[in-house]
Amino acid sequence: MRDVINQTVRRVPAWAVYLLGVAPLVWIVWQLMTGGYGPDPVRGVETGLGQWGLKFLIASLVVTPLRWGGINLLKFRRAIGLLAFSYIVLHLAAWVSLDLGFRWGQIATDLYKRPYILVGMTGLLAMVPLAVTSNNAALRRLGGAAWRRLHKLAYLAAVAGAVHFVMIGKVWKVESLTYLAIVVALLLVRAIRQGKQRLQAA
Repeated sequence: MRDVINQTVRRVPAWAVYLLGVAPLVWIVWQLMTGGYGPDPVRGVETGLGQWGLKFLIASLVVTPLRWGGINLLKFRRAIGLLAFSYIVLHLAAWVSLDLGFRWGQIATDLYKRPYILVGMTGLLAMVPLAVTSNNAALRRLGGAAWRRLHKLAYLAAVAGAVHFVMIGKVWKVESLTYLAIVVALLLVRAIRQGKQRLQAA
């Protein structure tokens, strides 16, 4: 089964991921234009963009554990990560423009009055160096080891994004807690594997 999956993956070009990644944005715009978000369309757009950013970010973290299990989706990880960054930037842009109407004073006030915004901004800022270095030139310039260390910021971004989603709600919801649980589980899997490797090397 794994061989069939890997053979299929090799035939799929990376640009196809970008193409599929645009589909949620098209759906969000369609919902906005047709009234699908009900009486609070701005919140619907913000939530949709943020959730898809978090979904793509989690998907990028799933690539490595799948590879350990014999399914190699590594060729798609860069595209998935850049899609995550793009959706989260759009999420921020929707908040700044549609929600607050570029009222910079209000934006500055919200940044220190609303902790969940600071947590979300932390996640976005952690993703900036990842997006900037998601190219072969940066990999060659930094070197493989340094590049891999830098891209561990994806863990911080994922935790911050999931916590941000949980904090937005006035009550804890199964959906937001599920995202957080998945992120924690993925990080635990990595930590356990690294711990075993250190023990074996000792």
